[in-house]
Amino acid sequence: MCPTGVTLPPDPAAKGADFRPAFDALDADRDGKISKEDLRSFYAGFSGGVEEEVIGTMMSVADVNRDGYVEYEEFETVLRERSGGGGGGGGVMEEAFRVMDRDGDGRVGVEDLKGYLKWAGFGEASDEDVKAMIRLGGGDERQGVTYDRLLKILAV
Repeated sequence: MCPTGVTLPPDPAAKGADFRPAFDALDADRDGKISKEDLRSFYAGFSGGVEEEVIGTMMSVADVNRDGYVEYEEFETVLRERSGGGGGGGGVMEEAFRVMDRDGDGRVGVEDLKGYLKWAGFGEASDEDVKAMIRLGGGDERQGVTYDRLLKILAV
């Protein structure tokens, strides 16, 4: 589901990950399914946003039953296939990581994660809370976390 063609290294532990927190972050209207409007809302909060064509591509990849929505089971299947279970890379989490990684260095730092959490409606997190999350994911609080470490944070 990563329309940019960028492939991040797979995380072998991702198969056991719970992707509900990531799903909930994308489900802007909290109706239990991700729609095109939810994705528009998600990407509108980041500089540059995302093109309508990209949103359409994401939906077409994940909406297996073609009902116009991505339910959790569809979301989880796509993430598992794309983030380590085979299929050659890509995924909505990689796209979210790319958006969060504002400087493109392959890591999400304290300010990146703090800004994302606030934007996603999780409230104002303190620097110490965000540093603790990064440490929990196995990252370095000064250097941030890589994609595979971010998946571990979201799976908690």
